[in-house]
Amino acid sequence: MSIQILQYEFLGPIKLSEWGPPMDKVVYIIFYKNKDVFNMIYVGESDKTESRDFFTKNDQFKCWLSYAGKEENLYLSIYPMWESSVSQRRQLVRKVISKYKPVCNDGTSDNGSNISQVTEPEPEPEPEPESD
Repeated sequence: MSIQILQYEFLGPIKLSEWGPPMDKVVYIIFYKNKDVFNMIYVGESDKTESRDFFTKNDQFKCWLSYAGKEENLYLSIYPMWESSVSQRRQLVRKVISKYKPVCNDGTSDNGSNISQVTEPEPEPEPEPESD
């Protein structure tokens, strides 16, 4: 099973409880299921994890549960990006957030840092030359 987000084919969704490591260089989406509808609530990226509690230790896990009600209603889709850099994965995360505005991203990336800090900083304006 797969789901199309933007022009990308994400694998899943599967129940979050059915996921098991390892996971290597992916963009992932957390959904909650309400009747037959999957509602996107979080988008993140991961380099590599062997950790079984990768998702339950996420800073936004409580937010996910507040929408899903219980962990059994949480679902996961992944988009493997095996040869990707962190910046390439974060760029896709930003695109998905921009389009779908998942409620648990609230302006942060998957590691809790503000997304605006991931982008290139604005250059400082040149000072006006002083006239004599």
